[in-house]
Amino acid sequence: MEKAHEVNKISFSGSIMRLTVDGSEYVVDLAEQSDRLAQATQEQRENVEVSPSAYGLHWPYLDEDLSIDGIIGVKHRWPARSASA
Repeated sequence: MEKAHEVNKISFSGSIMRLTVDGSEYVVDLAEQSDRLAQATQEQRENVEVSPSAYGLHWPYLDEDLSIDGIIGVKHRWPARSASA
């Protein structure tokens, strides 16, 4: 499976998430991304999973998903799929 991104590190300090994606570090205020994440406990925030394609992040305790493209502000282009795929 081709990965959309290389996610190397995710850490949290309060509602601030630090995310290293494709070799660049991003600082994200979760309050600007999601009310659920902004109001979550530290334990709930830290229980985050990177999707197998590395396209998104999932918080199972909160049933919350965010796309990495949306978080870091890029538009990712997937390779075109053939009609037989």
